Amino acid sequence: MAKSDVAKERFFNLPVMVLISLSFMLGMSEFIVVGILPDIAAGLKVSEVTVGNLVSLFAFVYAPVTPLGSALSARFPRFATHLTLVGVFLIGNVLCAFASNYGVLVVARILIALVSGTLVAIAMTYAPDVTTEQYRTKFIAWVFSGFSIASVVGVPVGTWVANTFGWRWAFHLVNVLTVVLIVLMVMVLPRNSRIVKIGFLPQFRLFFDRRIQLGVLAVVFGAAATYVFYTYLTPIMRDEVHVPEQYLSVGLVIFGAACLWSNLYGGKLADRGRGVEPLTHIRPIYCAHAVLMASLIVTHWVPVYGALLLVVLGMFMYLQNSASQVLYMDVASQSHPGSTLNSMSFNIGIALGSAVGGVVNGHFGLMWLGPVGALFLVCAIAITTMLRPFVAQERKFYADI
Repeated sequence: MAKSDVAKERFFNLPVMVLISLSFMLGMSEFIVVGILPDIAAGLKVSEVTVGNLVSLFAFVYAPVTPLGSALSARFPRFATHLTLVGVFLIGNVLCAFASNYGVLVVARILIALVSGTLVAIAMTYAPDVTTEQYRTKFIAWVFSGFSIASVVGVPVGTWVANTFGWRWAFHLVNVLTVVLIVLMVMVLPRNSRIVKIGFLPQFRLFFDRRIQLGVLAVVFGAAATYVFYTYLTPIMRDEVHVPEQYLSVGLVIFGAACLWSNLYGGKLADRGRGVEPLTHIRPIYCAHAVLMASLIVTHWVPVYGALLLVVLGMFMYLQNSASQVLYMDVASQSHPGSTLNSMSFNIGIALGSAVGGVVNGHFGLMWLGPVGALFLVCAIAITTMLRPFVAQERKFYADI
């Protein structure tokens, strides 16, 4: 057996770890603004709402560009394209670190958003080369999980660096780690150009399936509900819960630990059936989440309740993710394993939620973010209710195969 084949038998081999690390870096770069939002606002002398708009801007660019970039990248040699786009990602983060004004920061964030989704899609195409067929689904799940790990670990670490050395050093950290990652990519990733082609039109043909349509909407509304308040998590901790500035990074670590639990427990929820069924089981969770989200307004008068509530909301944050992934895997990914629907729909939700959150915060204040987020969850409840009729027919389908 060749040395490369022996390595592929071990799932967590070096190439797989490098690709997971790349998605972690992409996620850290995307989400780090949430943790250092007040620092950027003070440093560039703009409002926090203005900086918060960077989150929605990033997602607005990321969502539509991802499927197009994924299709176009298949026309070029994979390794060279991969390395080139990581170089563009690095340039964008260097611009963030040295941005002299808000305009430069906007350009830098757009540059990063233009390549991030395509980098994830290219990473997926390495599956046959770095692991075995039995680990293919696991590989896809772990590449996506790099973003979740970034929100749990990367954001608090970046916030601590910003609080200790200044917000620009948070981006310097991303840059240093990206350079190390580029060196590792050159050393361990295969050079062959065998690609699982990801067509632009085939991805959108999936939308003719009613289950996909409803699944995408559920993810959009669920993500929007979360990002209405998550975009302004640091100001909420500081102004509503009254966490001292020096302990904000600690607060983000605690919130991140709650999110990590959410990821792990979300995986258990996804084991309850196949196809659309796991997502329909999230409906009671959406109901409880909506009530808790609406009660965030109480934080303005009872900060202790707000502190506890933020931890609980973190525990709800990613419960839908694995269930929605099961839907995409069972309905779509059998024929389109490189489909970017999951990241695309989640980023549409991020864009929608953070944009609405900016409007609400700018006109009504932080205290109203929770009730508005609850309205998105009401929409998610309605969508999962509409998915229920498909459960019986899918059970019959899976019983017959």
